Amino acid sequence: MFKLNINDIISILPEMIVALGACFILIVDLFTGKDRKCLVAALSVVTVIAAAVATWWLTGSDIAGILTFSGMFAADYYSAFLKFLFYAAAIMTILMSHRYLKDEDINLGEYYVLVLFALSGMMVMASGKDLLMLYVGTEMMSIPIYALVGFAQHDKRSNEGALKYVILGAFSSGVMLFGISLVYGLCGTTALDGVAEALKAADAASPAMILAVTLLFAGFAFKIAGVPFHMWAPDAYEGAPTPITAYMSVGAKAAAFAVLLRVFAEGFAPMYEQWKVLVIVVSLASMIYGNFTAIAQKNIKRMLAYSSIGHAGYALLGLVAYGEQGVASVLFYLAVYTAMNMGAFAVVLLMKRNGKGGELISDYTGLAKNNKLTALVMLIFLFSLAGIPPTAGFMGKFYVFVALLEKGFVAVAIVALLASAVAAYFYIRIIMLMYMKDAPKDADTCMCEKDRGLAFVIIVAVIVVIGLGVYPGCIIDLAVAASKIL
Repeated sequence: MFKLNINDIISILPEMIVALGACFILIVDLFTGKDRKCLVAALSVVTVIAAAVATWWLTGSDIAGILTFSGMFAADYYSAFLKFLFYAAAIMTILMSHRYLKDEDINLGEYYVLVLFALSGMMVMASGKDLLMLYVGTEMMSIPIYALVGFAQHDKRSNEGALKYVILGAFSSGVMLFGISLVYGLCGTTALDGVAEALKAADAASPAMILAVTLLFAGFAFKIAGVPFHMWAPDAYEGAPTPITAYMSVGAKAAAFAVLLRVFAEGFAPMYEQWKVLVIVVSLASMIYGNFTAIAQKNIKRMLAYSSIGHAGYALLGLVAYGEQGVASVLFYLAVYTAMNMGAFAVVLLMKRNGKGGELISDYTGLAKNNKLTALVMLIFLFSLAGIPPTAGFMGKFYVFVALLEKGFVAVAIVALLASAVAAYFYIRIIMLMYMKDAPKDADTCMCEKDRGLAFVIIVAVIVVIGLGVYPGCIIDLAVAASKIL
């Protein structure tokens, strides 16, 4: 019989802070005027910081690494590493959102509450040690994001993107549940440790178990927008409010990878020889399709959506490499991707003027002659996304390739390297427009009003991208320590 004890309560302290904080903010919002939503935004940031402090405290407490809730939940170093990525993404999203919501006339407190509820789901996904717990966390994250994608109700693109995301998301949830039911029927448990033990004692290569693993991977691949489960991403990324596009591309993707690494590197470890083929195929397909399709895009949000598909492929290579180094390379890649992608979307927001400009690639023509600083920071983020040294993006891909080569996947690494060359083309194309083309004669030479939150996000992102490119050791050490628990 399940009994709740004090360790169970303490282990979910960060999650409780975020969930209860969101409920409190929802009440505060009732008494806050539409022109004073900055208070709601500030309380949201304070809530996330409080959760971060609680997570930091837990990593040094006696609870660290102990399984709670009958083995379904773990507040360990692995979950802590990922939760800090989620916190960073949530704070950056909130800081980027305030001025944007006012300009779009959707400045509602529910927006920040939904961001926090999505964050709580991501946190559960990072700490879950049971397939059912991981499924609950996935739904806790997905449902608020469905609403956030369609938050701009007056925009048809937002409505279309949200509808596609909801329908395909429901389908992927059904596929995931089918896979979980098969695993339970074959292994007699949904606990990851129990599944691993059952697979060691039984025929891991049975057709039924391979089907179960395939269904589970398909469900999680939808969340990371891996090919061929990517069809929702371009429309959802383009239609969603730009800060939410950034939040989805970073936070939701990192949470999905948190689950993938838990499930496959821990629960299905005995089936590595079977599932590695599936992961390789999806990884290569994502890199090739995402990078080639991005070339044809004229909208920068759609281009970054296809770029995100390609980056999901690179991160999957770390799962292919397996082992501590492979998992550590994925964690480091996610940290790098968080900084450079949030920074790129922050520049897209900075370019937005009176509801026009910033989303079309042609809007960046001659930017270096009109605003040198904005062009410079965009150049840094694009260089990093392309994997050009001395940026963090180069180091992220470098460690993934090293993990691959040490496992003997030379051919896979070569294909990934060629795909990186294709990606460099469409990133450098924007740089060429900024620095080598003249701006249109009617172009606005002044930027939008000062936005301290947006400026803070860009400055922090630039520091991280350059800092991790020059000295990546600090984060790599943390990623290695986090990977040891798998």
